[in-house]
Parts: sequence; C-alpha cells; structure tokens
Amino acid sequence: MSRSEKVSFQGSTGELLSGIVDVPEGPVKGWGVFSHGFTLGKDSPSASRLCKALADNGVGMLRFDNLGLGESAGLWSEGSFSHKVADTVKAAEFMRDSGRPVSLLVGHSFGGAAVLAAAREIPELDAVATVGAPFSPKHVAHVFDAALDRILSEGSAEVDLGGKRVEIRRHFVEDLENADLTDCIRRLGKPLLVLHSPTDNTVGIENASTIFQTARHPRSFVSLEGSDHLLTAKGQAARAGKIISAWADQYLDATS
Repeated sequence: MSRSEKVSFQGSTGELLSGIVDVPEGPVKGWGVFSHGFTLGKDSPSASRLCKALADNGVGMLRFDNLGLGESAGLWSEGSFSHKVADTVKAAEFMRDSGRPVSLLVGHSFGGAAVLAAAREIPELDAVATVGAPFSPKHVAHVFDAALDRILSEGSAEVDLGGKRVEIRRHFVEDLENADLTDCIRRLGKPLLVLHSPTDNTVGIENASTIFQTARHPRSFVSLEGSDHLLTAKGQAARAGKIISAWADQYLDATS
C-alpha cells in the first residue's frame, strides 16, 4: 500500500497550489505528476484512485489542485489552459527540487491535453500517458457552449458545470482558441501511451485516434473497454493506473 503526503508549491501565477504525493511503500521505480480534468481537482475519484494505483505499483505521483480549485489559492476564473500547462511544469520543478525528478506525466481529460503541451518543458521526463484526452483543448468549450456568446460579448458568464457554478472569462475562451497541440504531439520525443474508452460520451474516441496518428513511435494505445469518461465506476481508474504502470516499466527502469 502507498501513503499520502500533503504538499504545496507556488504556481505560475504566484498563488500557492495544494497537492498530494502518493508515495510507494516499497522500492520506487520513478516519480510522476498527474494533471486532473477540467474542474475535477486532486481528490476526484479519477485522480486519487489512478495515482494510488500507480504508487501501489512503484510509481510515486504528485496530484494537485489547479488555481482556485479544492485547497489551492486564487480564482479559477483567472486561469486558462496556458496556466494549467505552466502549473504542470511548476509541479515537475517542485518535485525535482524535492529530490524526486519526474519521469512520468499522466493527464486525464483536459489534463491530458495539458501534459502533452507541458512535456517538452520537463527535460528529465521519460514517458507520457493520456486518459480520455481531447486532441484540441478547445474541445472543452462544448460544456459552456450555451453561454459562449455572452462570455465573448460581456467578458464573462457564470455557467453550471456538473452542479458547480463557475465563472468563465473571455481570456479563457481566447486562450483555448489559440492552443494547438499538433506540434507538441509530433515533436514530443518521448514514449506516449494513449488510453481511451470507445464508449466515452464526453470526449469521443476519435480524439484518441488523432493523437495517436499525430504522434511518432514509440506510441501505444489501450482501449479502456466499458469505462466512462470520469472513470467513476468501481475499478476503472485503478485499472488505468495499473496499465500505465506496466507500460511505463520499460522506460522508468532504464533510468532508476
């Protein structure tokens, strides 16, 4: 079994971000950073279960709340996809400074897009895995589509995201429009594992196909048969964590 260690570090905006490091009890094969979905946070089932499964299999993982979410300081509405990417890099820097250099990046959903963009900023990185990730960050805009005109004309709007009221500002939308992962994926230069459910109704399976086709070898694809997008059903997130751990073994062992 792994143990959880509470940490905090300064994000790209200067605000203090709250995190948890899931530490393996036995030998450590490597350290990683996990980037959560759109407004999910470090304590969401997908984040905690997946990271604990990785830690139980020897890969220590830092999961953290993005700006203004969970226990992190700041306002979520002041962030953007670019901030999410920059904070993922900051998380890796924090781990490096703690004597735990990051070998693995794992991102779920919107966080999957973020790790693809952040990877080239982390020199010690050995491998990247995405779970239910969109090929284009602006895919997330569909969840606030009804408010898009108001956001652009008035500068911001409050929207309901799964029962959570959040403010979305114009700069967030504009930042999404400018985000293009094609070059990041093509020039990743690291082994990539793409995990996706063929029945994902939030981010369609075609996103996985496009990411995989854009990437260069070594690249792998695993179908998360029967999983939902949020990996909430029993065993789904843990299964993804075990798959990532088994795949990453060949890359982490070479450097540990």
